[in-house]
Amino acid sequence: MESYTSEQQYLAELESRSTLPEGFRCSTTSISFFPRERAAASALRMNLSLILADQETPDFAAVFTRNQFPGAPVLIGRDRLERPTIRGVLANNKISNVCTPRGRENAEGLLMDLGGLLGQTGQSYFCASTGIIGWDLPVQEMREALPTLVAGLSGASLLPVAQAIMTTDAFPKVRRVTVGGGSIVGTAKGAGMIEPNMGTLLCFLCTDLAVPRRELREHLAWCVERSLNRISVDSDQSTSDTAIILASGRRGAVRPQEFREALLKVLSGLAFDIVRNAEGIGHVMRVRVSRARTEAVALGVARAVANSPLVKTAVFGNDPNVGRLVCAIGDFMGNAGETIDTRKTSVALGGEVVFSDGSFRLDPAKEDRLSAYLKERALDTSRVPWPQHDRTVDIEVTLDGGSDPVEVLGSDLSCDYVRLNADYRS
Repeated sequence: MESYTSEQQYLAELESRSTLPEGFRCSTTSISFFPRERAAASALRMNLSLILADQETPDFAAVFTRNQFPGAPVLIGRDRLERPTIRGVLANNKISNVCTPRGRENAEGLLMDLGGLLGQTGQSYFCASTGIIGWDLPVQEMREALPTLVAGLSGASLLPVAQAIMTTDAFPKVRRVTVGGGSIVGTAKGAGMIEPNMGTLLCFLCTDLAVPRRELREHLAWCVERSLNRISVDSDQSTSDTAIILASGRRGAVRPQEFREALLKVLSGLAFDIVRNAEGIGHVMRVRVSRARTEAVALGVARAVANSPLVKTAVFGNDPNVGRLVCAIGDFMGNAGETIDTRKTSVALGGEVVFSDGSFRLDPAKEDRLSAYLKERALDTSRVPWPQHDRTVDIEVTLDGGSDPVEVLGSDLSCDYVRLNADYRS
């Protein structure tokens, strides 16, 4: 059971996870600026973060959003995958640098300036941006902050980066797994515009294990598909989703399966943290679908349930309106052209069967138990700056096929989510 009672307790735990793997340093700094796109009564704050390998590495991997309006950092990142080596990542929050007239030119210029300070070409760096879509970066203010960013580099902890990349996140996220003689450490941000399909979501990972480039890319793609790509807050895929891993190789190699399992553990932990930190969240839903005809069908059913506004609002209201679960399943299956034998389909909420053999299985006592179950799984929507608990609302769907189980994590839909996003730029 993972729960905390104060921000201080949570940050102490994060600090214990955040020691950087050998061969890496990081730094953060902040700037103030006035956006060009709108009148602002006061300056806005932006954080800059830098993750730097001590030496350029040929072993790096990245996956990006499939949104067809990608930000300039995504376009740059795709090109960087062809580079022989990479040194680091420059990230900013507040503005996502998407589809602006000089977005790519501005980002490349900042990377060139950073490279000049560190003795490399700007081509040696990824960039990543998150925040408001459609605004220009405050390039001059960012350029002036780069010397301070470089001067602050330290090999101690990734926690300052985890805090600096936040936007509407309530708390920072860091996960760490020790494997062999080394470790994998990662951080991620994201609370809304979350249904990654690569996951607004940024994820940065460092390892001091030796993992060849091709193998590292296979591991990252496989693990992201089974972690970050199986969460949903609001079914909106960001224009900026990026996950990057750099390997220094300082601690030698482990068996490929060991590394893959460790990387999946880190990414699964970050994925869970993102969902339980979702904007306005009141419950985390864990939807598990078994025995579909194919894994793709199972994943489609799980996402249909997790993304249904009617399911999400019922869960938020602690209302076990289980007819909405069956409706979401049938809606997806029908529109996907999939047949379903309702007599061989079962649905359970909190371990209690509510539909089987083609009929609902409901009674007043079960209704009361399920309502109490939902209340017991609830989070305080006041968004305290630490994870309150790790309890989930468990929804299990068993179909009439033979595929392996698939899980998707989702959030409910609260009044606070609507309020936060209505006021996002205020």
